[in-house]
Amino acid sequence: MSISLFQNRNRIHEYLTDILRNTDGTFHIKGPWFSNMDLFTTCDLTNTHYMLSKNFTNYPKGRDYARIFDVLGEGIFNVDHKAWEDQRKTVQFLLGHRNFHPFVQDTTWKKVASGLLPVLDNVLEKRNEVDLQQVFQRFTFDATSILVLGHDPATLTVDFPDVPYEKAFGEAEQAVLYRHILPEFFWKFQKWLRIGKEKKLADAALAIDNFILHCVTLKNEELQRMEKGGECLDNHHDLLTSYIMDLDENASVFDKSLRDKVLSLLFAGRDTVSAALTWLFWLIATNPFEEYKIHREVSTLLNKKGEGNWRILDKEELKSMVYLHGAICEALRLYPPVPLQHKGPVQSDVLPSGHRLKKHTKSVLSFYSMGRMESIWGKDCLDFKPERWITEKGGIRHEPAYKFSAFNAGPRSCLGKEMTFMQMKIVAASIMFHYKIQLVEGQSICPSDSVILHMLNGLRVRVTRRSAT
Repeated sequence: MSISLFQNRNRIHEYLTDILRNTDGTFHIKGPWFSNMDLFTTCDLTNTHYMLSKNFTNYPKGRDYARIFDVLGEGIFNVDHKAWEDQRKTVQFLLGHRNFHPFVQDTTWKKVASGLLPVLDNVLEKRNEVDLQQVFQRFTFDATSILVLGHDPATLTVDFPDVPYEKAFGEAEQAVLYRHILPEFFWKFQKWLRIGKEKKLADAALAIDNFILHCVTLKNEELQRMEKGGECLDNHHDLLTSYIMDLDENASVFDKSLRDKVLSLLFAGRDTVSAALTWLFWLIATNPFEEYKIHREVSTLLNKKGEGNWRILDKEELKSMVYLHGAICEALRLYPPVPLQHKGPVQSDVLPSGHRLKKHTKSVLSFYSMGRMESIWGKDCLDFKPERWITEKGGIRHEPAYKFSAFNAGPRSCLGKEMTFMQMKIVAASIMFHYKIQLVEGQSICPSDSVILHMLNGLRVRVTRRSAT
Protein backbone atom coordinates (compact mmCIF):
# COMPACT_ATOMS: atom_id res chain seq x y z
CA MET A 1 0.00 0.00 0.00
CA SER A 2 3.02 2.31 0.06
CA ILE A 3 2.20 3.80 -3.37
CA SER A 4 -1.37 4.60 -2.34
CA LEU A 5 -0.15 5.99 0.97
CA PHE A 6 2.33 8.31 -0.75
CA GLN A 7 -0.25 9.40 -3.36
CA ASN A 8 -2.56 10.48 -0.53
CA ARG A 9 0.16 12.15 1.58
CA ASN A 10 -1.51 15.55 1.22
CA ARG A 11 -4.81 14.19 2.63
CA ILE A 12 -3.42 11.53 4.89
CA HIS A 13 -5.97 11.97 7.68
CA GLU A 14 -8.97 11.69 5.35
CA TYR A 15 -7.29 8.77 3.59
CA LEU A 16 -6.91 6.83 6.85
CA THR A 17 -10.49 7.72 7.81
CA ASP A 18 -11.82 6.38 4.49
CA ILE A 19 -9.96 3.12 5.05
CA LEU A 20 -11.09 2.77 8.67
CA ARG A 21 -14.74 3.43 7.80
CA ASN A 22 -14.65 0.46 5.45
CA THR A 23 -12.77 -1.91 7.75
CA ASP A 24 -14.75 -1.62 11.01
CA GLY A 25 -12.23 0.81 12.45
CA THR A 26 -9.05 -1.28 12.28
CA PHE A 27 -6.61 -1.92 9.47
CA HIS A 28 -3.04 -3.12 8.91
CA ILE A 29 -1.21 -1.14 6.21
CA LYS A 30 1.49 -3.19 4.53
CA GLY A 31 4.61 -1.81 2.87
CA PRO A 32 7.51 -3.48 1.02
CA TRP A 33 9.45 -5.88 3.26
CA PHE A 34 12.60 -3.74 3.10
CA SER A 35 10.95 -0.41 3.91
CA ASN A 36 9.92 -0.74 7.59
CA MET A 37 6.59 0.79 6.58
CA ASP A 38 4.11 -1.72 8.02
CA LEU A 39 1.62 0.26 10.07
CA PHE A 40 -1.26 -0.93 12.22
CA THR A 41 -3.95 1.74 12.51
CA THR A 42 -7.18 1.78 14.49
CA CYS A 43 -9.94 4.08 15.71
CA ASP A 44 -11.90 1.28 17.36
CA LEU A 45 -13.15 2.45 20.76
CA THR A 46 -12.36 -0.79 22.61
CA ASN A 47 -8.86 -0.95 21.10
CA THR A 48 -8.22 2.68 22.03
CA HIS A 49 -9.35 2.14 25.62
CA TYR A 50 -7.27 -1.03 25.85
CA MET A 51 -4.05 0.49 24.48
CA LEU A 52 -4.27 3.81 26.32
CA SER A 53 -5.56 2.55 29.67
CA LYS A 54 -6.27 -1.11 30.32
CA ASN A 55 -2.95 -2.46 29.03
CA PHE A 56 -1.03 0.82 29.12
CA THR A 57 2.28 -0.71 30.20
CA ASN A 58 2.49 -2.80 27.03
CA TYR A 59 1.95 0.20 24.75
CA PRO A 60 4.67 2.82 25.17
CA LYS A 61 5.57 5.16 22.34
CA GLY A 62 7.85 2.44 21.01
CA ARG A 63 11.38 2.28 19.65
CA ASP A 64 10.42 3.79 16.27
CA TYR A 65 8.87 6.88 17.85
CA ALA A 66 12.12 8.29 19.22
CA ARG A 67 13.76 7.98 15.79
CA ILE A 68 10.86 9.64 13.99
CA PHE A 69 10.51 12.44 16.54
CA ASP A 70 14.23 12.87 17.27
CA VAL A 71 13.84 16.66 17.05
CA LEU A 72 12.19 16.52 20.49
CA GLY A 73 15.19 14.79 22.03
CA GLU A 74 14.38 13.19 25.38
CA GLY A 75 11.50 15.43 26.37
CA ILE A 76 8.32 14.15 27.99
CA PHE A 77 6.64 13.26 24.66
CA ASN A 78 9.51 11.06 23.51
CA VAL A 79 10.47 9.05 26.58
CA ASP A 80 8.80 6.05 28.19
CA HIS A 81 8.78 4.19 31.51
CA LYS A 82 10.86 5.66 34.36
CA ALA A 83 12.11 8.69 32.41
CA TRP A 84 8.54 9.59 31.45
CA GLU A 85 7.23 9.08 35.00
CA ASP A 86 9.90 11.38 36.45
CA GLN A 87 9.27 14.14 33.90
CA ARG A 88 5.50 13.88 34.27
CA LYS A 89 5.72 14.21 38.05
CA THR A 90 7.86 17.32 37.65
CA VAL A 91 5.55 18.94 35.08
CA GLN A 92 2.49 18.00 37.13
CA PHE A 93 4.02 19.64 40.20
CA LEU A 94 4.94 22.81 38.29
CA LEU A 95 1.58 23.18 36.55
CA GLY A 96 -0.25 22.44 39.79
CA HIS A 97 1.45 25.23 41.72
CA ARG A 98 -1.12 27.62 43.18
CA ASN A 99 0.42 30.58 41.32
CA PHE A 100 0.70 29.01 37.90
CA HIS A 101 -2.96 29.03 36.80
CA PRO A 102 -3.40 32.72 37.73
CA PHE A 103 -0.16 33.34 35.81
CA VAL A 104 -1.63 31.61 32.74
CA GLN A 105 -4.84 33.61 32.97
CA ASP A 106 -3.06 36.93 33.50
CA THR A 107 -0.59 36.25 30.66
CA THR A 108 -3.39 35.34 28.26
CA TRP A 109 -5.45 38.45 29.01
CA LYS A 110 -2.38 40.70 28.70
CA LYS A 111 -1.43 39.18 25.35
CA VAL A 112 -5.02 39.65 24.15
CA ALA A 113 -4.86 43.33 25.09
CA SER A 114 -1.33 44.04 23.82
CA GLY A 115 -1.24 41.80 20.75
CA LEU A 116 -4.47 40.22 19.55
CA LEU A 117 -6.87 43.16 19.73
CA PRO A 118 -4.44 45.75 18.26
CA VAL A 119 -3.72 43.43 15.32
CA LEU A 120 -7.41 42.84 14.60
CA ASP A 121 -8.16 46.55 15.05
CA ASN A 122 -5.48 47.34 12.48
CA VAL A 123 -6.95 44.81 10.03
CA LEU A 124 -10.40 46.32 10.52
CA GLU A 125 -9.18 49.91 10.13
CA LYS A 126 -7.30 49.18 6.90
CA ARG A 127 -10.06 46.91 5.60
CA ASN A 128 -7.54 44.21 4.92
CA GLU A 129 -7.84 40.47 5.13
CA VAL A 130 -5.65 38.44 7.47
CA ASP A 131 -4.65 34.82 7.97
CA LEU A 132 -6.32 34.09 11.29
CA GLN A 133 -4.30 30.90 11.70
CA GLN A 134 -1.07 32.89 11.58
CA VAL A 135 -2.51 35.34 14.12
CA PHE A 136 -3.31 32.48 16.49
CA GLN A 137 0.08 30.82 15.95
CA ARG A 138 1.88 34.03 16.83
CA PHE A 139 -0.43 34.64 19.79
CA THR A 140 0.14 31.20 21.29
CA PHE A 141 3.87 31.30 20.51
CA ASP A 142 4.24 34.54 22.45
CA ALA A 143 2.02 33.40 25.33
CA THR A 144 3.67 29.97 25.58
CA SER A 145 7.16 31.50 25.47
CA ILE A 146 6.22 33.70 28.42
CA LEU A 147 4.77 30.77 30.37
CA VAL A 148 7.58 28.33 29.61
CA LEU A 149 10.65 30.54 29.10
CA GLY A 150 9.72 33.77 30.84
CA HIS A 151 10.40 35.66 27.60
CA ASP A 152 8.02 37.44 25.24
CA PRO A 153 9.35 37.25 21.65
CA ALA A 154 6.60 39.72 20.60
CA THR A 155 5.87 38.10 17.24
CA LEU A 156 2.22 39.24 17.27
CA THR A 157 2.39 42.90 16.27
CA VAL A 158 0.64 44.91 13.56
CA ASP A 159 3.66 44.70 11.25
CA PHE A 160 3.89 40.87 11.50
CA PRO A 161 7.72 40.66 11.74
CA ASP A 162 9.46 37.78 9.99
CA VAL A 163 10.54 35.40 12.75
CA PRO A 164 12.43 32.31 11.51
CA TYR A 165 12.29 30.41 14.80
CA GLU A 166 8.49 30.79 15.00
CA LYS A 167 8.07 29.32 11.51
CA ALA A 168 10.52 26.54 12.35
CA PHE A 169 7.96 24.69 14.46
CA GLY A 170 5.65 24.20 11.48
CA GLU A 171 8.52 23.04 9.25
CA ALA A 172 9.55 20.45 11.82
CA GLU A 173 6.02 19.08 12.26
CA GLN A 174 5.51 18.64 8.54
CA ALA A 175 8.81 16.80 8.09
CA VAL A 176 8.01 14.46 10.97
CA LEU A 177 4.71 13.39 9.37
CA TYR A 178 6.54 12.50 6.15
CA ARG A 179 8.74 10.16 8.18
CA HIS A 180 5.57 8.15 8.89
CA ILE A 181 4.75 7.58 5.20
CA LEU A 182 8.18 7.37 3.55
CA PRO A 183 10.43 4.29 3.72
CA GLU A 184 12.84 4.76 6.60
CA PHE A 185 15.91 4.28 4.41
CA PHE A 186 14.61 7.07 2.12
CA TRP A 187 14.24 9.78 4.74
CA LYS A 188 17.48 8.71 6.42
CA PHE A 189 19.19 9.07 3.03
CA GLN A 190 17.68 12.57 2.69
CA LYS A 191 18.91 13.35 6.19
CA TRP A 192 22.43 12.24 5.30
CA LEU A 193 22.42 14.37 2.13
CA ARG A 194 20.60 17.26 3.87
CA ILE A 195 17.97 17.58 1.14
CA GLY A 196 14.17 17.78 0.93
CA LYS A 197 12.09 17.70 4.09
CA GLU A 198 15.07 16.51 6.11
CA LYS A 199 17.04 19.66 5.28
CA LYS A 200 14.05 21.75 6.40
CA LEU A 201 13.86 19.70 9.60
CA ALA A 202 17.58 20.20 10.32
CA ASP A 203 17.33 23.95 9.67
CA ALA A 204 14.20 24.17 11.83
CA ALA A 205 15.86 22.29 14.69
CA LEU A 206 18.84 24.67 14.57
CA ALA A 207 16.58 27.75 14.61
CA ILE A 208 14.59 26.37 17.55
CA ASP A 209 17.76 25.46 19.47
CA ASN A 210 19.19 28.94 18.97
CA PHE A 211 15.96 30.50 20.24
CA ILE A 212 15.89 28.31 23.35
CA LEU A 213 19.61 28.97 24.00
CA HIS A 214 18.98 32.72 23.73
CA CYS A 215 16.08 32.51 26.23
CA VAL A 216 18.02 30.32 28.66
CA THR A 217 20.95 32.76 28.53
CA LEU A 218 18.68 35.74 29.23
CA LYS A 219 16.95 33.93 32.08
CA ASN A 220 20.19 32.76 33.65
CA GLU A 221 21.64 36.29 33.54
CA GLU A 222 18.43 37.69 35.02
CA LEU A 223 18.40 35.18 37.89
CA GLN A 224 22.08 35.81 38.64
CA ARG A 225 21.47 39.58 38.80
CA MET A 226 18.51 39.10 41.11
CA GLU A 227 20.45 36.70 43.33
CA LYS A 228 23.36 39.14 43.65
CA GLY A 229 20.92 41.94 44.45
CA GLY A 230 19.13 39.88 47.06
CA GLU A 231 15.85 40.10 45.16
CA CYS A 232 13.03 37.62 45.75
CA LEU A 233 12.20 35.17 42.94
CA ASP A 234 8.67 34.40 44.14
CA ASN A 235 7.10 36.50 41.38
CA HIS A 236 8.73 34.42 38.63
CA HIS A 237 6.23 31.70 37.74
CA ASP A 238 7.56 30.61 34.33
CA LEU A 239 8.58 26.97 34.04
CA LEU A 240 12.18 27.68 32.98
CA THR A 241 12.85 29.53 36.24
CA SER A 242 11.51 26.55 38.18
CA TYR A 243 13.69 24.13 36.21
CA ILE A 244 16.83 26.24 36.71
CA MET A 245 16.18 26.71 40.43
CA ASP A 246 15.82 22.93 40.85
CA LEU A 247 19.10 22.10 39.09
CA ASP A 248 21.90 20.53 41.09
CA GLU A 249 24.58 22.96 42.19
CA ASN A 250 27.12 21.60 39.68
CA ALA A 251 24.67 21.15 36.77
CA SER A 252 24.83 23.44 33.76
CA VAL A 253 21.77 25.44 32.73
CA PHE A 254 22.76 24.75 29.12
CA ASP A 255 22.42 21.00 29.54
CA LYS A 256 20.62 19.23 26.64
CA SER A 257 18.07 17.69 29.00
CA LEU A 258 16.83 21.18 29.92
CA ARG A 259 16.51 22.02 26.21
CA ASP A 260 14.50 18.85 25.59
CA LYS A 261 12.14 19.50 28.51
CA VAL A 262 11.25 23.08 27.58
CA LEU A 263 11.03 22.28 23.85
CA SER A 264 8.31 19.67 24.46
CA LEU A 265 6.33 22.20 26.48
CA LEU A 266 6.75 24.83 23.76
CA PHE A 267 5.44 22.42 21.12
CA ALA A 268 2.49 21.49 23.31
CA GLY A 269 1.46 25.05 24.14
CA ARG A 270 2.05 26.77 20.80
CA ASP A 271 0.62 24.36 18.30
CA THR A 272 -2.29 22.59 19.91
CA VAL A 273 -4.10 25.73 21.07
CA SER A 274 -3.51 27.69 17.85
CA ALA A 275 -4.74 24.78 15.70
CA ALA A 276 -7.83 24.30 17.85
CA LEU A 277 -8.67 28.03 17.74
CA THR A 278 -8.33 28.13 13.95
CA TRP A 279 -10.75 25.24 13.41
CA LEU A 280 -13.11 26.64 16.05
CA PHE A 281 -13.47 29.99 14.26
CA TRP A 282 -13.91 28.34 10.89
CA LEU A 283 -16.69 26.17 12.31
CA ILE A 284 -18.32 29.20 13.94
CA ALA A 285 -18.11 31.25 10.74
CA THR A 286 -19.72 28.46 8.71
CA ASN A 287 -22.54 27.89 11.20
CA PRO A 288 -24.34 31.25 11.64
CA PHE A 289 -26.99 29.97 14.08
CA GLU A 290 -24.34 28.53 16.38
CA GLU A 291 -22.37 31.78 16.05
CA TYR A 292 -25.43 33.74 17.17
CA LYS A 293 -25.87 31.57 20.26
CA ILE A 294 -22.21 31.75 21.23
CA HIS A 295 -22.14 35.53 20.77
CA ARG A 296 -25.29 35.93 22.83
CA GLU A 297 -23.80 33.93 25.70
CA VAL A 298 -20.48 35.81 25.57
CA SER A 299 -21.97 39.29 25.23
CA THR A 300 -24.49 38.69 28.02
CA LEU A 301 -21.68 37.81 30.42
CA LEU A 302 -19.20 40.49 29.33
CA ASN A 303 -21.75 43.28 29.22
CA LYS A 304 -22.54 42.57 32.88
CA LYS A 305 -18.91 43.32 33.74
CA GLY A 306 -19.29 46.92 32.63
CA GLU A 307 -17.12 49.14 30.46
CA GLY A 308 -13.45 48.25 30.77
CA ASN A 309 -14.02 45.36 33.20
CA TRP A 310 -14.70 42.67 30.61
CA ARG A 311 -11.03 41.67 30.78
CA ILE A 312 -11.40 40.53 34.38
CA LEU A 313 -13.23 37.24 34.02
CA ASP A 314 -12.39 34.85 36.83
CA LYS A 315 -12.18 31.08 36.66
CA GLU A 316 -15.83 30.50 37.53
CA GLU A 317 -17.09 33.05 35.01
CA LEU A 318 -15.08 31.35 32.28
CA LYS A 319 -16.63 28.03 33.29
CA SER A 320 -20.13 29.53 33.07
CA MET A 321 -19.83 29.93 29.28
CA VAL A 322 -21.33 26.49 28.66
CA TYR A 323 -22.27 26.94 25.00
CA LEU A 324 -18.80 28.22 24.15
CA HIS A 325 -17.39 25.22 26.01
CA GLY A 326 -19.55 22.92 23.87
CA ALA A 327 -18.34 24.65 20.70
CA ILE A 328 -14.71 24.17 21.74
CA CYS A 329 -15.34 20.49 22.46
CA GLU A 330 -16.91 20.07 19.02
CA ALA A 331 -13.93 21.70 17.34
CA LEU A 332 -11.58 19.41 19.27
CA ARG A 333 -13.69 16.34 18.44
CA LEU A 334 -13.79 17.02 14.71
CA TYR A 335 -10.30 18.49 14.42
CA PRO A 336 -8.11 17.21 17.28
CA PRO A 337 -4.82 19.18 17.24
CA VAL A 338 -2.86 15.94 17.64
CA PRO A 339 -4.72 13.71 15.17
CA LEU A 340 -2.55 10.60 15.58
CA GLN A 341 -1.11 8.77 18.57
CA HIS A 342 1.92 6.55 18.02
CA LYS A 343 2.34 3.27 19.96
CA GLY A 344 4.63 0.21 19.84
CA PRO A 345 3.74 -2.90 21.89
CA VAL A 346 6.56 -4.27 24.05
CA GLN A 347 5.12 -7.78 23.83
CA SER A 348 2.91 -9.49 21.24
CA ASP A 349 -0.75 -9.05 22.05
CA VAL A 350 -4.32 -9.68 20.94
CA LEU A 351 -6.56 -6.60 20.87
CA PRO A 352 -10.25 -6.57 21.87
CA SER A 353 -11.09 -6.39 18.14
CA GLY A 354 -9.37 -9.76 17.70
CA HIS A 355 -6.38 -8.40 15.78
CA ARG A 356 -2.97 -9.82 16.68
CA LEU A 357 0.00 -7.50 17.08
CA LYS A 358 3.60 -8.63 17.08
CA LYS A 359 5.91 -6.84 19.47
CA HIS A 360 7.30 -3.48 18.26
CA THR A 361 4.62 -3.19 15.55
CA LYS A 362 4.30 0.46 14.56
CA SER A 363 0.76 1.28 15.67
CA VAL A 364 -1.25 4.46 15.20
CA LEU A 365 -4.46 5.50 16.92
CA SER A 366 -6.37 7.87 14.64
CA PHE A 367 -8.15 10.39 16.86
CA TYR A 368 -9.13 12.34 13.75
CA SER A 369 -11.00 9.31 12.41
CA MET A 370 -12.69 8.64 15.75
CA GLY A 371 -14.53 11.96 15.55
CA ARG A 372 -15.95 10.92 12.16
CA MET A 373 -17.28 7.49 13.06
CA GLU A 374 -21.06 7.01 13.21
CA SER A 375 -20.48 4.02 15.46
CA ILE A 376 -19.00 6.35 18.08
CA TRP A 377 -20.82 9.69 17.68
CA GLY A 378 -24.00 8.82 15.76
CA LYS A 379 -25.25 9.67 12.29
CA ASP A 380 -24.73 13.39 12.88
CA CYS A 381 -21.02 12.85 13.67
CA LEU A 382 -19.92 15.27 10.94
CA ASP A 383 -22.19 18.08 12.18
CA PHE A 384 -20.99 20.92 14.38
CA LYS A 385 -23.35 20.66 17.36
CA PRO A 386 -22.27 22.35 20.62
CA GLU A 387 -25.50 21.00 22.16
CA ARG A 388 -23.86 17.58 22.06
CA TRP A 389 -21.89 18.67 25.12
CA ILE A 390 -24.72 20.20 27.15
CA THR A 391 -26.92 18.24 29.56
CA GLU A 392 -30.70 18.62 29.84
CA LYS A 393 -30.11 20.73 32.95
CA GLY A 394 -27.79 23.09 31.09
CA GLY A 395 -24.53 21.78 32.47
CA ILE A 396 -21.45 20.49 30.67
CA ARG A 397 -21.67 16.89 29.47
CA HIS A 398 -18.52 14.85 29.99
CA GLU A 399 -17.46 11.95 27.78
CA PRO A 400 -14.88 9.24 28.56
CA ALA A 401 -11.36 10.30 27.59
CA TYR A 402 -10.89 7.28 25.33
CA LYS A 403 -13.94 8.44 23.35
CA PHE A 404 -13.19 12.19 23.37
CA SER A 405 -9.47 11.73 22.88
CA ALA A 406 -8.28 15.23 21.97
CA PHE A 407 -6.38 15.28 25.28
CA ASN A 408 -5.26 11.65 25.07
CA ALA A 409 -6.45 9.16 27.72
CA GLY A 410 -5.11 6.99 30.49
CA PRO A 411 -1.86 7.71 32.36
CA ARG A 412 -0.51 9.87 29.49
CA SER A 413 -3.54 12.16 29.37
CA CYS A 414 -2.74 15.84 28.80
CA LEU A 415 -1.78 17.79 31.92
CA GLY A 416 -2.69 21.09 30.26
CA LYS A 417 -6.36 20.36 29.52
CA GLU A 418 -7.75 22.91 31.96
CA MET A 419 -5.32 25.59 30.77
CA THR A 420 -6.24 24.90 27.14
CA PHE A 421 -9.93 25.53 27.81
CA MET A 422 -9.04 28.65 29.80
CA GLN A 423 -6.91 30.14 27.01
CA MET A 424 -9.35 29.21 24.26
CA LYS A 425 -12.30 30.71 26.12
CA ILE A 426 -10.44 33.96 26.82
CA VAL A 427 -9.38 34.34 23.18
CA ALA A 428 -12.72 33.25 21.70
CA ALA A 429 -14.77 35.42 24.06
CA SER A 430 -12.58 38.48 23.38
CA ILE A 431 -12.90 38.12 19.61
CA MET A 432 -16.61 37.23 19.60
CA PHE A 433 -17.41 40.19 21.85
CA HIS A 434 -15.66 42.76 19.64
CA TYR A 435 -15.68 41.43 16.08
CA LYS A 436 -17.54 39.46 13.51
CA ILE A 437 -15.25 37.15 11.57
CA GLN A 438 -16.11 36.74 7.88
CA LEU A 439 -14.41 34.16 5.66
CA VAL A 440 -12.77 35.26 2.43
CA GLU A 441 -14.58 33.50 -0.40
CA GLY A 442 -12.91 30.97 -2.68
CA GLN A 443 -10.33 29.60 -0.28
CA SER A 444 -9.72 25.88 0.12
CA ILE A 445 -10.03 24.60 3.69
CA CYS A 446 -8.34 21.29 4.49
CA PRO A 447 -5.97 19.83 7.09
CA SER A 448 -2.24 20.16 6.50
CA ASP A 449 0.11 17.22 6.08
CA SER A 450 1.57 17.61 9.55
CA VAL A 451 1.57 15.83 12.88
CA ILE A 452 -0.33 18.87 14.20
CA LEU A 453 -3.68 19.49 12.52
CA HIS A 454 -3.15 22.98 11.13
CA MET A 455 -5.03 24.24 8.07
CA LEU A 456 -3.02 23.64 4.92
CA ASN A 457 -3.57 27.11 3.41
CA GLY A 458 -4.37 29.06 6.54
CA LEU A 459 -7.70 30.79 7.26
CA ARG A 460 -8.13 34.10 5.46
CA VAL A 461 -10.77 36.34 7.04
CA ARG A 462 -12.08 39.89 7.15
CA VAL A 463 -13.04 41.61 10.35
CA THR A 464 -15.99 43.91 11.12
CA ARG A 465 -16.91 45.61 14.37
CA ARG A 466 -19.84 44.27 16.37
CA SER A 467 -22.36 46.66 17.84
CA ALA A 468 -22.20 47.35 21.55
CA THR A 469 -25.47 45.49 22.22
